[in-house]
Amino acid sequence: MQLAALRTSRHSHQLVILDDDKHYEIPGILSLADLHQHRAVDIKEILSNRGELISGVPVAPISPEIELWGAGVTYLRSRDARKEESGVPDVYQRVYEADRPELFYKGGALRTKSTNENIGIRFDSSASVPEPEVAIYINKFQEIVGYTICNDVTARSIEGENPLYLSQAKIYVGSTALGPAITPSWLAPAPELMEISAKITRGSNEIWSAQTSLAALNRTLEDLVSYLFRCQLFPNGVILSTGTGIIPPLDISLEAGDLVEITVSGIGTLQNSVEVIPANPQVSQ
Repeated sequence: MQLAALRTSRHSHQLVILDDDKHYEIPGILSLADLHQHRAVDIKEILSNRGELISGVPVAPISPEIELWGAGVTYLRSRDARKEESGVPDVYQRVYEADRPELFYKGGALRTKSTNENIGIRFDSSASVPEPEVAIYINKFQEIVGYTICNDVTARSIEGENPLYLSQAKIYVGSTALGPAITPSWLAPAPELMEISAKITRGSNEIWSAQTSLAALNRTLEDLVSYLFRCQLFPNGVILSTGTGIIPPLDISLEAGDLVEITVSGIGTLQNSVEVIPANPQVSQ
């Protein structure tokens, strides 16, 4: 059993139970924000009761009321990659070693794609890469209640030019994909057992692949949650993507038409094709 989101007549991102490829309403719960009002022990009880079968259009497992944040330089590979591409490499070394983690706003439902939707690379970036990550769902009580996969697409050339361009490198239409579904925390593997693999396919050729484990994370999930909630209000809970431990080398960059696949053991596979995002993208209807 997992959780998914559908666009229905009731909500743009209605939270539903996903079981055997069928969707069921959750009695008393309409959105992810509703679920995040409850403690983890109560969420387990809530999800033990399913409502009627429901249909709709699959969307990313988020809702308009929920913010998505990211954590940076949480793996040794991420530190090294940032240092390779940056003109000020010492910044990333200091972040990796510091007590305080790098945390940044990544976006919301408007910019977040679901599995099988297109992710984007900026027209004005000469190099962009996928960043495969485990994302955690945190209720308003700071409890981790679920897991999914995040592709934190990054305009590598823009961030490498100047770390202060981080927002432009990270936050744009199609810069994030979440999915394919949410695995409740009590049904997920232990974090240290979550294996992460990713690959980029161009035409019929696999041009890059790599693997890591959430066990290689330089910080605990609880530490990231604690810092995220400092001096912040998340009355509807929040999603945090925990950083990447696998980044393509400098000679690999995403191109339109590429297929990116990210698999996390016990969670699923997120796959997205790539398109170029123009200077003035149109709002999809």
